[in-house]
This record gives sequence, C-alpha cells and structure tokens, in this order.
Amino acid sequence: MVHTYSLNGYYIAVDGNSGAIHFLDKMAFDMLQGETQFPLLANIKDKLNERYAVAELEEVYHEIEQLHNDEMLFSKAENLEAAIREKPVNHALKALCLNVAHDCNLRCDYCFASEGDYQCGRTLMSTEVALKAVDYLLQESKGRRSIEIDFFGGEPLMNFDVVKEVVSYGRSLEKKMDKSFYFTITTNGTLLDDEKINYINQNMDNVVISIDGRKDIHDAVRHDQKGRGSYARILPLAQRLVAGRNGKSYFVRGTFTARNKDFSKDVMHLFDQGFSEVSVEPVVGAGRDFHFIEADVSEIMSEYDKLALLYLERIIEEPQLRFYHFNIDVFKGPCLYKRVTACGAGYEYLAVSPEGLLYPCHQFVGQDGFSVGDINNGIVNQSLCEYFEQTNILKKEACSECWAKLFCSGGCHANAFFSNGSILEPNEVACKLQRKRIECAIMIQAAKIDKGV
Repeated sequence: MVHTYSLNGYYIAVDGNSGAIHFLDKMAFDMLQGETQFPLLANIKDKLNERYAVAELEEVYHEIEQLHNDEMLFSKAENLEAAIREKPVNHALKALCLNVAHDCNLRCDYCFASEGDYQCGRTLMSTEVALKAVDYLLQESKGRRSIEIDFFGGEPLMNFDVVKEVVSYGRSLEKKMDKSFYFTITTNGTLLDDEKINYINQNMDNVVISIDGRKDIHDAVRHDQKGRGSYARILPLAQRLVAGRNGKSYFVRGTFTARNKDFSKDVMHLFDQGFSEVSVEPVVGAGRDFHFIEADVSEIMSEYDKLALLYLERIIEEPQLRFYHFNIDVFKGPCLYKRVTACGAGYEYLAVSPEGLLYPCHQFVGQDGFSVGDINNGIVNQSLCEYFEQTNILKKEACSECWAKLFCSGGCHANAFFSNGSILEPNEVACKLQRKRIECAIMIQAAKIDKGV
C-alpha cells in the first residue's frame, strides 16, 4: 500500500511494504493520491487531463512507473516476508533491564508501575541478585560483543550502591569476556546530588530524566506522598547533570495527558530550560480522567502538526532541538529485520525483578503469567518467549494493511496488552498518534534537506 499526504507545503508518499519515502511534486502527488494499487495511465489521464497537459502527465507517470518496477511504490507484502525469512539473525540476549528498586520517593498519578512497587511490595534488589543478572547476560549473549544494562525502578537512585556495584563488576569483565557494556539509568532526578551527578556522567552511557514540562503540568501529576510537586527540586539538578554530559547521550522524558493536550508548549519549555534532547510521550492506559479517548485524537494530531512547525524553527539554532519522535533518518535507519520485529522484548531484551525473576520487559514485571524464568534457572517458559519473538508486524492483523508499520514496528507490546488484553492487538488510539508523528517526522526531514540542515 502507498500512503500519500501533504504537510507544510510538502507532498509525500510512503510505500508501506518497502518503507520507501518519496518527496513529490504536485502532479505526482495528484496521480498517487487515493490510489490503492498502481494506476493505469489511461485512468490517470481521465482523472487529471483537465488539470495538466497530457505530455506532462505521461512523463511523470513513466517516472512513477519505474519506481513501481523497482519495488519502491506499491510493492508486495510477499517481498517483505521473503526478505525476513532469508536473513540469518542472532537471537541471543543483548539487554537486561534491572529493576533495582521496587520503590519510589514520588507517587506519580499515571505510573504504570503502581507508584513504584509493581503491586509486588516495596523492595530493593540485592547485590547478589544484581551481579547474578550480569553473569546471566554475559552467559546468554553469545555472539554479541555489545550488550546493555538499563537501571530502572521505581527510582533506581534509591539503590545507588547496587547500581555502582553492577557497573564496576561489568567493566571488570569486559576485556576478559570480550564484551562492551552500555549502561543506561532512568531517574526522576529528585535524589541527585553532586556525587551522583558526577558518577552518572562518568559511567552512564545514557541517562533518562523524567520531567513533564511546565511547572504546573509537572507538579499536578509528579508529586510526593504528601502531594508536593517535584518540579522545583528536579529542574536545577537535571540542568547540572545535562551540563556535565560532555556529548554523552541523554533524554529529558515527559508524559503528556488529556489535561495538557497543548503539549507542544511543554516540549518548547523543556528546550528553553537548556534540554536539547527531549521526548514527550502520550500517557498509556485507560480509565482515568488523564487518559486519552478517541474524541481527543483530532486535537492531539493537530498539536503534533503545530509542534512540527515549531520544531523547524528551532533546528537552525545551536544547540538544535531534537524531539525523539521526529528523529527519523530517511537515508539510514534500522535494518529491515529490526523494523519488522521492533524492540526484541521477550527474547533479546528481558527485565529482572528485585528477587531475580525474568519478564519480557519492564512493563510486564509483576504481571501474573508473564514471568519467563529467573536468573538462577534461566528461561523456563520458553513458549512465552517464542510467542513474543513471533509477534511482529507480519503477525498483527492491524499492521498488515498499515502504511506506517516499518516505522513503528507494530508499537509497544505492553501498550497493546494493557489496552486490549493481547500483544497481537495494538492500541488504535496509540496507532493514530504514531502515524501522525511519523508524518511530521518525514516532513521535517524534507524541510531539513531544503534548508541544508
């Protein structure tokens, strides 16, 4: 299938089965718009001969025809399936998310982890369990040199000594095991101090700091047990940490809800506070007044269009604003296999609970029926791991006819499960927002090419 759209004066076509992106002139756009299969020249002439000269129509049509012959327009789904089957892939484990703290000093209203304890009781991961998890990753990552450990919670800074033990232990084994560790930590930032900031900047390859945007928006949902907002505490600490990154990766990561559908203001607020790497995500779930419903979609999509235009104004500044969902490279990107299979949850990526249980990802921790094993015995529920591995865009009915599938890779398994009770059924509201983000991201790339940015 081919998706055509216009945005900010650009005319764009995306081939859903190859991922090919085409920046069009108005005539080519008019030819392709509304076509569900490659059109016949006679039909194009009938449709457009009152608007364009026949000779020009024929010339542009033959250019489009060549793209079709090259499998870059109206390509077949069978070609995608064949390409995946032919590619040899290493399915060995490559990343662990260590939930080092099932506890948190904040009580954020929308927390998917039940305010930090995952409905499992408040507890911290022991050094013994943490180091066994490192050994497990080393053992199960055969054929991979680069491996990753993400420190997560709850709030991982509540168990900072164990974080440091893991980093030290992992680094001590890199040369011996011919491995290279990539360490990431996700934090609400409230427990940062000079010691932790310096340690994180020296030892963490990436850091994610949770800030939702404007003070009133942030404090309304990200507060402590007494209801006190955390913005004033987090902001200066996050600014100090980011100032010391010296080129290392980081993200300031926010969540927007139905209460702040004008979230472009929060993105720009974060940029104005000195954060150039920003990710602001829609809240996940349903049933509370801050969750989205179908009626919100049109307003949110318009807000993404607004954000895209604001974003274009800021990319010529130094430092440039980089909004996570707009960072699509139309020239280079993930290999086809990764586009089909997405994050690798359940087989390439696992989460470890404080007691050492293994789960398909951090969002499934504590969920009944989703433990796949433990760090002492390895995978014991192989069928569940295989189910996650096989659940890709080729198996999801909703994805099969979606033009955006090679850019979103089928969406988040956890979001699908918590919305629809099945990882095979993506959340339709989330899908609509993702498609809009992809449209904006592609348009931005076209604009950057024009601007020479």
